[in-house]
Amino acid sequence: QVQLVESGGGLVQPGGSLRLSCAASGSIFSISDMRWFRQAPGKQRELVASITTGGSTNYGDSVKGRFTIFRDNTKNTVSLQMNSLKPEDTAVYYCNADVRPRVHNIFYAYWGLGTQVTVSS
Repeated sequence: QVQLVESGGGLVQPGGSLRLSCAASGSIFSISDMRWFRQAPGKQRELVASITTGGSTNYGDSVKGRFTIFRDNTKNTVSLQMNSLKPEDTAVYYCNADVRPRVHNIFYAYWGLGTQVTVSS
């Protein structure tokens, strides 16, 4: 079984910073793309950032220039550095990864349970 576990959420003032981390564990053969999504109350889940195995990144328009996604392929982790946070960044942040489990020949999408980020004064 494969698990994704997020950490690092919390309460921060506008303009502040937070770093989220996500660790993948279990029976993993390889991991392809890794992503961060977020979902605010009453809104659809949206893609925040993604990163390929080779390090190519993509960001949602609302976070470009403020957030940075990076990963450590040796530790099966992905992180999201969030700077200049705004109240509209308040949401539950989810880690997502395409994982090929051992003894499988295809990749499956796995999700973490999410971590709350609240930006408020």
